Amino acid sequence: MATIFSRIIAGEIPCYKVAENDHYFAFLDINPLAKGHTLVVPKCETDYIFDLDDQTLAGMTIFAKQIAEKLQKMTGCKKVAMVVLGLEVPHAHIHLIPMNTESDVDFRKEKLKLTPEEFSEIAQALRG
Repeated sequence: MATIFSRIIAGEIPCYKVAENDHYFAFLDINPLAKGHTLVVPKCETDYIFDLDDQTLAGMTIFAKQIAEKLQKMTGCKKVAMVVLGLEVPHAHIHLIPMNTESDVDFRKEKLKLTPEEFSEIAQALRG
């Protein structure tokens, strides 16, 4: 059975797409820690990030870097955190989170509540 991320990539579940190429897909996290919180996934369905072959893992990191550069420019944050975390979706993924302090990347804190319009604006800005 396809993971929720594979279904998002296939267009079966809507998302706020940020970027895509032949091998990777990036979209806004719908439960963000910060405006612009983005998930980067490989199109191949692999549960554990370190089970990806070296070329796919390296390519995913380079793809994420391009998005992180746009995130930093768009948000004016000090850095963009790259976090590998989560057991609930068996599909390798990287969280890109704009941060000014380390506490900005505390997954226990309350998530932002953004409107569909806000999500759309952020995704559009990152695509542009």
